[in-house]
Amino acid sequence: MASRIPILGVPIDPVTMEEAVTCVLSMLHGLKQCHVMTPNNEMLVEADRNAAFKSVLQRSDLNLPDSTGLLWAARRTGERIPERVSGVDFVERLCGALDQSIPVFFLGGRGGAAEKAAEKFGMRNSEFGIAGVFEGSPKDMDADQIIQAVNTSGAKLLLVAYGAPKQDLWIAKHLSKMPTVRVAIGVGGTFDFLSGTIKRAPRWLRSLGLEWLWRLILQPWRIKRIWTAVVIFPMLVLMSKKQN
Repeated sequence: MASRIPILGVPIDPVTMEEAVTCVLSMLHGLKQCHVMTPNNEMLVEADRNAAFKSVLQRSDLNLPDSTGLLWAARRTGERIPERVSGVDFVERLCGALDQSIPVFFLGGRGGAAEKAAEKFGMRNSEFGIAGVFEGSPKDMDADQIIQAVNTSGAKLLLVAYGAPKQDLWIAKHLSKMPTVRVAIGVGGTFDFLSGTIKRAPRWLRSLGLEWLWRLILQPWRIKRIWTAVVIFPMLVLMSKKQN
């Protein structure tokens, strides 16, 4: 793979969707445990003020560019990221390429979204292996129960939907305690979209980098998070370039 591109001190992998899926499939058949993350504008702003989260991003095995803002930020430094690798689309493509030799554990989500997402993959792909589904929480008091459930299931792929930064801090802390897991991915709201709990923006709107506008219309309470992504992030990038 091409060299990682640093954006606000976080290394981003300049990969296409196809390259990302191929890379993670290879990880799933390897010996090393890997942590895959899907950084976006909001996550990089959080990392700028959260040293623990930034450290996890810097140590992850693969950071997929999950926003058009990262493509823009790379261009500002003379670098190029070929395309946005949407976390939702990536999980969908990856799970569509799996068979029962790679059982998947769905962790997190709300209101049965994880179970619905797992069932959807099972209906699409008769070879898809569901290791287990567990809602739980990223709180320390739930950790032992979750770890036991994952270990009992024999899962090789762990999808964690607690939202950033909680999901990735949880993975970094506990992955080594789940020896059958080859790859753990923080997937944010992916289960909500895949289960149909939340409707995704039309493809044409996503292609214009305006998915945030769709989310604002559907979920106006997200205004603070969207402000962070579309205003604070560009400001930090511009300030960073000026300082350099």
